[in-house]
Amino acid sequence: MTLPFALARRFVAGQTLEAALPALDPLLDDGLFITLDLLGEHVHDRGRATGFARAYSDLIERLASHRDDRGAAPEAVGISIKLSMIGQVIDRDLCEENLRAVLTQARDADLFVRLDMEGTDVTQSTLDLFEAVYPDFPDHVGTVLQAYLHRTAGDTARMCDLDARVRLCKGAYKEPSSIAYQDMPTVRWHYRQHAKKLLTDGRYPGIATHDDQLIDAVRQFVDDRGIDRDGFEFQMLYGLRPDTQRQLVEDGYRMRVYVPYGTEWLPYFSRRIRERKENALFVVKALVRG
Repeated sequence: MTLPFALARRFVAGQTLEAALPALDPLLDDGLFITLDLLGEHVHDRGRATGFARAYSDLIERLASHRDDRGAAPEAVGISIKLSMIGQVIDRDLCEENLRAVLTQARDADLFVRLDMEGTDVTQSTLDLFEAVYPDFPDHVGTVLQAYLHRTAGDTARMCDLDARVRLCKGAYKEPSSIAYQDMPTVRWHYRQHAKKLLTDGRYPGIATHDDQLIDAVRQFVDDRGIDRDGFEFQMLYGLRPDTQRQLVEDGYRMRVYVPYGTEWLPYFSRRIRERKENALFVVKALVRG
């Protein structure tokens, strides 16, 4: 059975950029920031990798134009890219060349680029490539760290030393217990420690979570420490907890929504279903209605 895209529409804004762009306007109108995410991963063909690099280039041009037409602030709009789509698993030099071209265009357009984090087979490579380009694009590129990995305390300290912008998430890939914490209480504990480090010593961190326990812990921490609410942002995914997203904005916090699009939506959609029971129930109801 082939899943129809209609089931993924709650979590994926469209299969093309043209279809996805209209989904941004209601978010921006409500004071939310957005990051557009072209879906795909682990490209092993050089031609396809170069094609995705060109797609990112087109995305930057059109998204910056859309931002400017709406009069949105530069920080309100950004993109997220996966290095495995532009040559990371083929040839490091190819990937860095493609990445530098994308970042040069992003800097010219004053648009921030987040280097997404994938499975642990490319974690070190992603951080190495980030450090290679960061000195030339310090205001226009950041990375992601995953709280469930044993290594993340060291990575967090390193990113703080670099004064680099970090998006902190729990981690959505299945990893063995030898390198990743498996139970949620432990993952939450480590998430809180990393978040505190980033909020006190980091540069404008992205607190990416849909977990009320973590959201409440961060809110309490920043209030206790007197941390400026403009000095960080909460982040959530498109289609997940939209009421909470808007409530956080009403409460005076910055909130960014990651908006995915593209034809390669199935792996992303599958991870969303595994993450939350209510997401799976949504799909079951849609299938029954169909």
